[in-house]
Amino acid sequence: MNTQKGFTLIELLIVVAIIGILATFALPAYSKYQARAKVTAGLAEISALKVSFEDLMNAGTAEPTTLTGAGTTTQNCAIAVTGTVASGAGTIVCTLQKAPAPVAGKTITLTRSATTGWSCATGVTADYAPPGCTASAT
Repeated sequence: MNTQKGFTLIELLIVVAIIGILATFALPAYSKYQARAKVTAGLAEISALKVSFEDLMNAGTAEPTTLTGAGTTTQNCAIAVTGTVASGAGTIVCTLQKAPAPVAGKTITLTRSATTGWSCATGVTADYAPPGCTASAT
């Protein structure tokens, strides 16, 4: 009498089915994680410009659009800076580049008001918005 060694075809098919079921839950979660990470990275890149922006505003010698990094493209963002020394207000905008579909081309905007300081708003939905940023309604 021969003893069975190894797995039967049914056992292998069951394992493949279980892996497939697990993948259906894991892949969407991973995709969402990738999109949130891209938005957070974009916010980090433009947050670094806030100090330089404040220095220019306090010195009053140059307009914020002359900031190093203004109008450049980084790994995550196309950065635009607007504002005037006279008003004490301005914005730093990141348009997300090379991002997953749910956040591609969306913006993150840091807005400086002379009276209230900095605020953050983003064009992505609440699922992808970083903490402290107001998400769009859509």
